[in-house]
Amino acid sequence: MYAELLCRSNYSFLKGASHPEELVCRAAELGLSALAICDDDGLYGLVKAHLEAKERGLKLLIASSMTLTFDGLPGPGVVLYAENPAGYANLSSLISESRLAHPKGEAGLDWQRLATKSDGLIAVLARPPVDDWPQLHPLAEAYPGRFYVGVARHLDADDEAKVARAGAWATALDVPLLAHNEVHTHTRERQPLQDVLTAIRCGTTVSKAGTLLFPNAERTLKSPAEMLALFPDMPEVVGRTLEVSDACQFSLDQLRYQFSEEALPPGLTPMKYLVQLTEEGLRTRYPPGVPDDVRRQILKEFQLIEALDYPGYFLALWDIVRFARERGILCQGRGSAANSAVCFALGITSIDPVRMGLLFERFLSMERREPPDIDVDFEHARREEVLQYVYEKHGRHRAAMVCEHICFRGRMAAREVGKALGLSLDQVDRLAKSVDFGEEVGASQLHQAGLSVNDLAVRQTLALARQLVGMPRHLSIHVGGFVITHGDLTTLVPVENGSMEQRTVVQWEKDDLSALNILKVDLLALGMLTVISRCLSLIEETTGRAWTMATIPAEDPSVYDMLCDGDSIGTFQVESRAQMNMLPRLKPRCFYDLVIDVAIVRPGPIQGDMVHPYLKRRQGKEAVTFPCPSPGHGEPDELEKILGRTLGV
Repeated sequence: MYAELLCRSNYSFLKGASHPEELVCRAAELGLSALAICDDDGLYGLVKAHLEAKERGLKLLIASSMTLTFDGLPGPGVVLYAENPAGYANLSSLISESRLAHPKGEAGLDWQRLATKSDGLIAVLARPPVDDWPQLHPLAEAYPGRFYVGVARHLDADDEAKVARAGAWATALDVPLLAHNEVHTHTRERQPLQDVLTAIRCGTTVSKAGTLLFPNAERTLKSPAEMLALFPDMPEVVGRTLEVSDACQFSLDQLRYQFSEEALPPGLTPMKYLVQLTEEGLRTRYPPGVPDDVRRQILKEFQLIEALDYPGYFLALWDIVRFARERGILCQGRGSAANSAVCFALGITSIDPVRMGLLFERFLSMERREPPDIDVDFEHARREEVLQYVYEKHGRHRAAMVCEHICFRGRMAAREVGKALGLSLDQVDRLAKSVDFGEEVGASQLHQAGLSVNDLAVRQTLALARQLVGMPRHLSIHVGGFVITHGDLTTLVPVENGSMEQRTVVQWEKDDLSALNILKVDLLALGMLTVISRCLSLIEETTGRAWTMATIPAEDPSVYDMLCDGDSIGTFQVESRAQMNMLPRLKPRCFYDLVIDVAIVRPGPIQGDMVHPYLKRRQGKEAVTFPCPSPGHGEPDELEKILGRTLGV
């Protein structure tokens, strides 16, 4: 029985050569008791590993390898493992401290911080140092019964020297030894890519990297039997890994996210305050009186918002939009949020969903139980004012932007691998421009690129570049996603500095946050809103009419005349060439016609194979069954009639 306690994924950014999912799958195949993915000063790939571990039935330990300083000097690192919720909160906070104290991409934390925040954590000195570090003694004492010294055998020439050094440190600190394999790959076959990543990270070529590379492919996942075979003289260090595994009982499923609550008036709960604001908004939207169908829709939405405990989410969005309007910053909610009458009443959107007959369940439903997704566009020239307001309003300890994991794509992968393998810049450039890495590359393609199929470096570049595609390269900032919490955000997910000034980001991307039901708000920039804002100001100056997005006269026939002529340059959602080609054929005469037009041409429905069979025939492709059956049981629905009439089918 063995648990691998030191494993780096490719989210150590150019240090590990395997995806978290690959490591989890391989660990399950090998029969490991547990796996700890401990990337450098971060939990970047943890959610992906967590989801895969749940599928495979493998226990996943939450850990990170911390970069430490001792009296201002860089020293040996320590791996921390979370035993319980308190330990996870401390681990996430320590990672945040380490990252926030340095520019993007750098980290480092004084060892005394680990000593003062040791509750719920286990520490392992994974690579015992050659030099004497007296500070390690008080650090070990801060983790009574929870500090270990790691030992590894990689079939290197200095294996026994490392084992002896680890034993000496264990004796000096009076702590036990445990085994690990310092894993960087899930299989030995991935070692060539590991070498290439090392060369890329160090700015050299594989042939010149020398001792920067591992001497063999032994730093890979191994079975319990293989690990016991490496330590026949001390099998207890292999079994001792289960002590750490058994002590760590925390899972990401135990995380509990609570959205920030606005400062509430005395005596009001978030739901009651939301109701009050909505009623005030309804009086503004419907001066003559609220129609009965709108009132029914509002009550229905209130029931669902309260049942799913989302009033704080709506209040936070209302506050952000209120700030923007008070500053004269034009903003507009879009996407599925436009289906909500509450969003319309709060001023988050300017589309009346009841008048348009839009379906609220597309935005929020009890059956799906997916978190609401509200996108709010702001004038691109003034969005930064809004972002900084959110930081100031909630504090940087409770608000941060969502990150984005920038991954290698075909051309970038070919260029980086080619340079690492010693190809000339000219060869790298021709290869990157001529080869489609999504398909098998033939001799003819290489010949057209002026390359030889018999060139070993070229063949290796193709093979390794294909492996590299999709692996994370570095961290970036999401276009506008914000995470806002009621408590300390750094205890929920690590936070670090972004590349842009005055930006801090969480270490998880939007899909990771969604998987853990952590809400985000999207505060986006739209250039067209800047144009509209100037137009509204010009109209007011010249005519005296103070229009807003909600009061612009709707269904103006002249607008549809222009759209039917394909005159839609600069018009959001219908400005692409595909839309300019489709509009004169569909000839939209009302808002719902535009809804159908946008749904047909958008990439999502096309890629999801949801284009109507009439369009498939028109394109010369095999017809497919439309996933939404006609309500008339065989009679053509409204979409079919429009398409049939327009396309002559």
